[in-house]
Amino acid sequence: MNSSFVTSKRFRSALMATALTALAMSPVSALADVVKIGLLAPLTGPAAADGQEYQRGAQMAIDEMNAAGGVDGHTFELVTGDVKDMSAGNVTSAVERLIGDPDVHFMLTGYASLTNFEIDNMAEAEMPYMLAATSQQTKDIIAPEPDKYNCCWSWTPSFDAYNTDVTSFVEKLAADGKVTLPNKKVAIVSSDNAYSKTISEGMKKTFTEKGWTITVDEIVPFGEVTDWRSILAKVRADVPDVVINTDYLPGNSASFLNQFLEQPTKSLVFLQYAPSVPEFIQLTKEKSNGVIYNLLGGPLVSPKNPKAAEVGNKFKEKYGVESGTYGVALYEIMNVYFDALKKVGDPSDHAAIMKALGETDKQTVAGRLKFDPATHLAMQGEDYIPITFFQIWDGERTLISPEKYATGEFKLQPWMQ
Repeated sequence: MNSSFVTSKRFRSALMATALTALAMSPVSALADVVKIGLLAPLTGPAAADGQEYQRGAQMAIDEMNAAGGVDGHTFELVTGDVKDMSAGNVTSAVERLIGDPDVHFMLTGYASLTNFEIDNMAEAEMPYMLAATSQQTKDIIAPEPDKYNCCWSWTPSFDAYNTDVTSFVEKLAADGKVTLPNKKVAIVSSDNAYSKTISEGMKKTFTEKGWTITVDEIVPFGEVTDWRSILAKVRADVPDVVINTDYLPGNSASFLNQFLEQPTKSLVFLQYAPSVPEFIQLTKEKSNGVIYNLLGGPLVSPKNPKAAEVGNKFKEKYGVESGTYGVALYEIMNVYFDALKKVGDPSDHAAIMKALGETDKQTVAGRLKFDPATHLAMQGEDYIPITFFQIWDGERTLISPEKYATGEFKLQPWMQ
């Protein structure tokens, strides 16, 4: 063999070895890979409209980040576990499948189980997790031992405002002369699930403490409800100033409103969460005019928070439909994870990622996101994430409270005129 060829071959081998050594010493190149993101979502079942929004919001953030080159060379892939009807068995199956994938390094959801029992699975697996679910259940799990649950952080603030602020909102409308409350009676209808019952029980307590009489106190089984007429007959038998339904499923809430309007009473109607889902307006059309609902962690669409319109517009441009609460929320949660990964560098360093998640302090579509270290819930209030009240007119949602962010004013509901 030619000696010059041998020398050249040795030189090239040495050069390659040097390059490989340098590559191995580079933390970015050594760790760069496709990071899987686990999403828990009800893609089938009664909450499928929300589940589709989760998927779209998370995917939009991932698409943007991948198009920008990823984080330190890492790119991302969304893998989804369908929790279906959110029963314990279906949630557990989805959680175990995603946790069992060694390439999954972060998990997120809007709501997966309603009781949020999967937080314990995440803690045991040391899996970073963010959720936007029933925060009372999150608090009940985490607050007794917050250090045990460094895995898990809640986009949603304390539900205390849900329990108290509807009463305050209605009484302020009366004080401002916008509605009359001749009898201080309220009808409260709920669904037998952790989210709806937690809120309705809190509302009942607050209304009672403020001297109101509860004329109707009904709970329907969780799942599809198509006939509300027997409950509405009780509402009409003793007409209240306020009618509240905390069933969060948009189909159920739409049926309730449509059947209420068959023989409406001159009552202020408040529906919990469901009107924020685009499907609700599709089902009720012009009958939704005047409906009031509130949100914690929903988009704070106001000139004082331009981020909400920016993200909402991107979502509509990409998917051709408006986002409800969860599309933009899951988009933001993904970006909270990306921020944490930029600080840490290594997606497999779950402990460091979890710590970085907990240190989040940024402006988001819902307001300023910062976590309470004692509960791992987002902090609530006008300087953080406020509770927002909206009213629907002509298919559009107008932010009417708090005044600091309001883009319009309350108008009397058509059936009250």
